[in-house]
Amino acid sequence: MNKIKIGEYILNYRKQQDLTQGQFGDLLGVSAVSVSKWERELCYPDIFLLPDISNLIGISIDEMMGNTHSLS
Repeated sequence: MNKIKIGEYILNYRKQQDLTQGQFGDLLGVSAVSVSKWERELCYPDIFLLPDISNLIGISIDEMMGNTHSLS
């Protein structure tokens, strides 16, 4: 089973872009507390936010979810 890496990707992107948790949250319409929890892997973003997060940080949802295997 692959490890879900959403929090790790968000943290790395946010640091590269020199964004605070609040600024990142503002881009998605969520609180800084939510971003903090995601980064610390205390919880995961709502499934409906995954496309927006994926587009913002520039990686696929599959990659964020730790899926590196193809079904074909």
